[in-house]
Amino acid sequence: MAATDVEPATDQHVTTVDPAEVPSAAFGWSGESRKTFRVAAVVVIIALLGMLIGNHSGQVENLYLIGFAAALAGILIYDVIYRRKPR
Repeated sequence: MAATDVEPATDQHVTTVDPAEVPSAAFGWSGESRKTFRVAAVVVIIALLGMLIGNHSGQVENLYLIGFAAALAGILIYDVIYRRKPR
């Protein structure tokens, strides 16, 4: 008779999540994808700067859009530099 319990993988997946708290961590379904976050940040930066083209007459909106895009770009650059340094 086949067992219905799924046994966790031993050393196949490395996660930073405790499998006792998140049972799916043993299968490698937990964790962060840094590449996905970086691509999403670039897409959001492009979208924010794309909103500069519009029918608004004031410059306050433009300053906020540029400010948020610059802040996100700064965080992204910091993350890229910080992750390259050896620990």
